[in-house]
Amino acid sequence: MRIVFFGTSSFASKVLSHLVRQSWIEIAAIVTRPDRPQGRSLQLSSSPVKREALQILPSTPLFQPEKASTEEFAATLRGLTPDLFVVVAYGEIIKQNLLKTPRDGCINIHASLLPKYRGAAPMQRCLMAGEKETGITIIEMVLALDAGPMIEQVRVAISDNMSFGELEQAMQSAAYEALDNALRAFAEHRVVKVVQEEKDATYASKITPSEEKIAWDLSAETIHNRIRALSPTPAAWCVIRIGDQEKRLKIKRSLARSDLAGLPGQILPAEKGELVVACGQGALQILEVQLEGKKTLPTPDFLRGLANTTFSFP
Repeated sequence: MRIVFFGTSSFASKVLSHLVRQSWIEIAAIVTRPDRPQGRSLQLSSSPVKREALQILPSTPLFQPEKASTEEFAATLRGLTPDLFVVVAYGEIIKQNLLKTPRDGCINIHASLLPKYRGAAPMQRCLMAGEKETGITIIEMVLALDAGPMIEQVRVAISDNMSFGELEQAMQSAAYEALDNALRAFAEHRVVKVVQEEKDATYASKITPSEEKIAWDLSAETIHNRIRALSPTPAAWCVIRIGDQEKRLKIKRSLARSDLAGLPGQILPAEKGELVVACGQGALQILEVQLEGKKTLPTPDFLRGLANTTFSFP
């Protein structure tokens, strides 16, 4: 089976590596987003998919079009006579002239149990909502966002304290399983497509910087879910006043407590090495933090560094 792979993210790069290990799959070409300036130096940075492709498939055509859906680029891909396009977190809407290019169409790996959590941030949004289960859905691509017929689903359980980083690892394994099942179905001409129920559709919008700041008047459960949805990166943060200085403190791990209460932002009495902050409802036990300019630390180590120093959460 000849595949053209579209992808950009770290998640996508791991899927590409998995496909390369399948001897019956031929990667005819790889399409990723153009290099972009990054950081203060604005040096050009390649996507994770490009970096992976150059290592494991250095002789395979690698394309980085500014717009993938131009007729010129579509003609280039048609010349490769692909059986299927596999699209994973590519970062651009694939238009009709590309969707009709491969013999068997285009499929997308989406990180939710569709039709729930269509859109850019399905894993983060399901964690923020406190979901107990999510999964991978393989869909046939159509012009509408994440709305195509479903071909395969693999479910993934979510524990109460699972972080985004931990969920992403679990979803990676599920993605391999779902994709392998779907590709085998295409190869054996036994694909079954299930239409999504539009009435059950929800949207997972992109995470905004304003959502990263913790508001202590929210419930402990809401704050805890936000912390784990943004951990390890970009990470939820709050302002901490240390002496007469205010700094940004990222909170990487936490625990919602229903047995304690106080005024939002108040530091509550706790066992040695514990840091518990009152919320609008309940309290948050902070387990792992990163003070700006410093490395990530377990809370007991962080507190030892503040011995004999006053601090608060304004």
